[in-house]
Amino acid sequence: MARILIILPQTDYDPSEVALPWLVWRGAGHEVCFATETGQPAACDPVTLTGKGLPLIARSLQARVEAREAYAAMREDRNYNRPLSWAKVRVASFDAFHFPGGHAPGMKPYCESSEVQRIAQECFGADKPVSAVCHGVLPLARAGVLAGRRTTALTEPLEKIAIQLTQRALRGHYRTYPKSVEAEVKHRIRPGGMFERGGLFPRYAGKRSPEAGFVVQDGNYLSARWPGDAWTLALRMNDLL
Repeated sequence: MARILIILPQTDYDPSEVALPWLVWRGAGHEVCFATETGQPAACDPVTLTGKGLPLIARSLQARVEAREAYAAMREDRNYNRPLSWAKVRVASFDAFHFPGGHAPGMKPYCESSEVQRIAQECFGADKPVSAVCHGVLPLARAGVLAGRRTTALTEPLEKIAIQLTQRALRGHYRTYPKSVEAEVKHRIRPGGMFERGGLFPRYAGKRSPEAGFVVQDGNYLSARWPGDAWTLALRMNDLL
């Protein structure tokens, strides 16, 4: 079986985009390891996990029960509690890599890290299977490894909806950067790259509908848009492995 490394921000990652792939990959018999900025265990975005602070109109942004249960189980996992630091990651030691996303301010050090970008460059240089979802596509794009490739990421419509639904109650929480993820990724995949949005009304993948998510594949690179795609993304990684 494969060794998969999930590259985590120290705080504020989306729990569904980490715990659901972890659940799928562990179920398939793979070893799942983790890396954080400091080498200490990471913590997800508490707003997305618990829904605390979300206005009633934005309750759909809370992680679903399936993801919350997977997150609770993952928090007890030995590998989760003994992560590497980004600086100590050696790409040759792993078979595949996952770059999750999230919206909250704690994502910035991850999206801007030269170490995370170094890992991305080495992964693509070695043609390792790589998956990324939501804001997790940004460090790859900033590392220059997506130029000329097909990809998706958090789409502008999905990002705008989250911002508009929460701007009064949680001002700035769901706006990581002034420019949308889609706009920046489109700029950085030039020349020759293609950004794919998928359907206007995304579906949520899970145990009951595992293939409902939208995933773009370009060789050994897989990308997805939002937490609802995470289960399908994990299955496509199983296929690659």
